[in-house]
Amino acid sequence: MSGVLLSRQLKMEPSENLSVGVDPDATPTPVALDTAVLLLGAGVTAVTHPLLYVKLLIQVGHEPLPPTVGTTMFGRRVLYLPGFFSYAQHIVKVDGKRGLFRGFSPRFITSAISTMVRSNVKQQVELLAKRDDLQTSLKKVVKETTHEMIIQCLSRVATHPFHVMSVRCMAQFVGREVKYSGMISCITNIFKEEGVAGFYVGLIPHMLGEVLFLWCCNLLSHLINTYAVDDSASAVRSYTKFVMGIAVSILTYPFMLVADLMAVNNCGLAAGLPPRSPIFKSWLHCWSHLSHKGQLYRGSSFFSRWVPVTSLPSIEN
Repeated sequence: MSGVLLSRQLKMEPSENLSVGVDPDATPTPVALDTAVLLLGAGVTAVTHPLLYVKLLIQVGHEPLPPTVGTTMFGRRVLYLPGFFSYAQHIVKVDGKRGLFRGFSPRFITSAISTMVRSNVKQQVELLAKRDDLQTSLKKVVKETTHEMIIQCLSRVATHPFHVMSVRCMAQFVGREVKYSGMISCITNIFKEEGVAGFYVGLIPHMLGEVLFLWCCNLLSHLINTYAVDDSASAVRSYTKFVMGIAVSILTYPFMLVADLMAVNNCGLAAGLPPRSPIFKSWLHCWSHLSHKGQLYRGSSFFSRWVPVTSLPSIEN
């Protein structure tokens, strides 16, 4: 399941990734620290955007390039689908190099808002939290995870409208539409056609996936470090959460896939309408459809993509 962890980490806001390892007792002022994190987050957003763009197109089932027949290391005949680099070259060929940054503006705003929300809310939550003397106690882990969950949920509510805009801008590549050509047109079209609810399509599965990832990763890391790793193995302890992230990301990826598909579903774009996609009544309907088709992990891999020869994909001309 190569690419699942990378996909999960790229879906996380840059400010969330960059906050790991920051010493709370560091001397920089909060304003200076927030500015630094904001600038670093903008850089991470720019670098990773082409990866997320290609992943989104794969998620909606857009396969513009023909597969090649090959065999695995075990001798099984498969169809190798284009990986990231081939897909990116196709986008550049169609839209130029700037085409790799379709939908970047809403995602940049998502990163900026997420940074500010996390910073402000975290300060308020930490004022209410009391330090636990037992650094490895389960009570402390539950308390800290609860605080992280509050921050994560508030951040997601604040940024999800821009996530929907970014996803729809990128999905326009499939049908070559220009309906969502900028921030103003995105806001106008969504509000006019769907109302306020249109800005929050796919919010529930997205939030459920993030909360599930957070709790499973933190609790499993705590249990393993407490009962399976010796106290002297500090180096192993430092990597436990990373390893757990790999395992848990596989579990939570379908939530992210469903959230992105719901953001495009029945919005007037070819990527979210028949015959390319059914019109889903709810995110549970979307989940059921993907599960029935065996595609709950579609788009989870960037670089090594293949399907058995017996199940030929629908390839576009």
